Amino acid sequence: MADVLSHRKNGNVPAEMLVAVSAVVIVLMLIIPLPAILLDLLMSVNLILNILILLIVLYTRRAIDFSVFPTILLISTVFGLGLNISSTRLILSQGTKFEGKMVRAFGSFVVGVEGSEGLVIGFIMFIILVAVQAFVITKGATRVSEVAARFTLDAMGPKQMAVEAEYNSGAITEEESRRRKQEIQKEADFYGAMDGASKFVSNNVKLGIFITVINLVGGLIIGMVFHKEPFSQAIGTYATLTIGDGLLAQLPSLFISIATGILVTRSVSDGTFGGDVQSQFSRNAWVYFVGAGTLLVIAFLPKFPWYILIPIAAGLAYVGFRLQRTEKASFQASLQKAEAAEKKASGASPADASAVDPPDPISIELGYALIPLVDKDKGAELLERITRIRREVALDLGLRVPSIRIVDNMRIDPSEYCVKLKGVEVARGKIRMGWYLGINPGTVTEELPGEKTLDPAFSLPAVWISEDKRALAEQYGYTVVDPPSIIATHLTEIIKRHASEIIGRQEVQNIIDKIKKDYSAVCEEVTKLMGIGEIEKVLQGLLREQVSIRNIVVILETLADFRPVTKDTSILVEKVRQALGRQICLQYAGDDKVLRVITVENSLVQKIVESRLDTVNGPVAALEPAVHRAWIKALSHTVAAVQKAGYTPVVLCPEEARILIKVSTEREIPDLVVLSVPEISADIQVEAVGEIKLED
Repeated sequence: MADVLSHRKNGNVPAEMLVAVSAVVIVLMLIIPLPAILLDLLMSVNLILNILILLIVLYTRRAIDFSVFPTILLISTVFGLGLNISSTRLILSQGTKFEGKMVRAFGSFVVGVEGSEGLVIGFIMFIILVAVQAFVITKGATRVSEVAARFTLDAMGPKQMAVEAEYNSGAITEEESRRRKQEIQKEADFYGAMDGASKFVSNNVKLGIFITVINLVGGLIIGMVFHKEPFSQAIGTYATLTIGDGLLAQLPSLFISIATGILVTRSVSDGTFGGDVQSQFSRNAWVYFVGAGTLLVIAFLPKFPWYILIPIAAGLAYVGFRLQRTEKASFQASLQKAEAAEKKASGASPADASAVDPPDPISIELGYALIPLVDKDKGAELLERITRIRREVALDLGLRVPSIRIVDNMRIDPSEYCVKLKGVEVARGKIRMGWYLGINPGTVTEELPGEKTLDPAFSLPAVWISEDKRALAEQYGYTVVDPPSIIATHLTEIIKRHASEIIGRQEVQNIIDKIKKDYSAVCEEVTKLMGIGEIEKVLQGLLREQVSIRNIVVILETLADFRPVTKDTSILVEKVRQALGRQICLQYAGDDKVLRVITVENSLVQKIVESRLDTVNGPVAALEPAVHRAWIKALSHTVAAVQKAGYTPVVLCPEEARILIKVSTEREIPDLVVLSVPEISADIQVEAVGEIKLED
């Protein structure tokens, strides 16, 4: 109220009140007759209003900068219809006495020639104008609006996800992230509104044709029947007035149709339409030279107007010459700028050069069909699962997983996802949205029909099933998982399998800094004895075999004990494993604390130990090829038998052979668990369920 009063005191009418009054007046125009002079005034206003809208669109940089356009489109359409209805009422009621100057002026200007010939020409011109608007401009703009709305809505999720990724990486602030998301939302709302608003223009054209026919037919009936006018007089009067009225209705509508088409066909750019045309038509001077040459060739052909074509060709050649000079000057300027930058860089210290950003530690690339999994409007199930995965891995392995970046990738299959570690792909999977994956864990009683596949995490046989068959699949013994769970499980296994690649020197330093406050003595002692890189190698050796490093204090104390004795990382890893013996045994023992193991024949252990070869990357078992094949064959048979019995295969061997057995089986059986005798805790019972022997 205070704002309105202040406007009144200053003699200004609030814009909101003016818009409200205008909207009411437009609606009343459909009912209340208007005098001819007021009709002329409003028709002039309608014409200039639509011209202004077209000019504003031409000078608008982005479509969303003119966000009121859909509403203006509706108001302009209703305003024009109101004027058309009012003029129709006056034309039919007054006939030859109609005093509308705008209608008569447009009718006389288009008809031009007196008599029936002028009327025919006027009608033909009017029909062509209406056809161009209805079948070319309006129809095309409507179709473009529909496509733009659909693609804008489809791209909304990836755009918001990209903004979220930039915010998570620290590239933009929270305020900037919020502003960008609001712009993306406004853009989607704008094109959605334009999809419906474009129908106003197309239907307005159809209604204009209908009103024109009614004007002509009704005018002839009124003139000949009620006013007793001859046909020639009636057709001359009402045809001229009908053409003028139709043009005054269709011309503003034509401007608004062109504005609609321009607005929805323009891509997002940094300049206005005129600026874009100027810059894009001046990129290549040779285009104008070729055009000029083509016109010169045509000009010398018989019966072609050379006096028109040659001047145009000369003008094109001049434009090309000017553009060529501009391009040359621009190239020289850029060359000088590059040379100056090179000199400056050569004289600068290496520290001044900006470093290349390293790839993300972990990233997931999604095909566009999987975008709903991270769309916050649709629950963002995958984002919640990833948060839980990071927390679970921290509890299970003691490893703080870095932020996982999720990006869309249009180059992969729409239903695929790709997991990368430090920019390198390590796994890929395919998801069928809206379907469930029925995994066969080996206990399925009856198979379900469907598209057969493999579980991406464990390579178990699986089948895609619809939601209505989910309960039936569970009855048959399938493990049924939804798309987010598939990716989450796969990601969990990848992180565990590649945990040793995720941890680095910086992560080790962060761990030490975190516990230094409470365990300063052990931290200081270890860091004096060992470098961060050496500690990193030990932790990587533990994580490589899924040994949790959460009990970091015990690990550091063990390193402090044995680092003065040896610098061999493999031996230090073994000593740390022995210190964590109870923790490791409980990973594989049953609830009864019984550890079921596979033993290795003594003679075979001796052969493996004797074949030890120390390399830069640690010790390896350099067995003869024939012995190695026999060893792997015997191991595979025993492991298969133990798995068939329902036990996890765990190989128990002497301390000196443990690392050699593990290294020699990594390629063929990467998940094999190998324990040494000193790792067995006193409160753990051991039960042998198999023995590995070489066949004669």
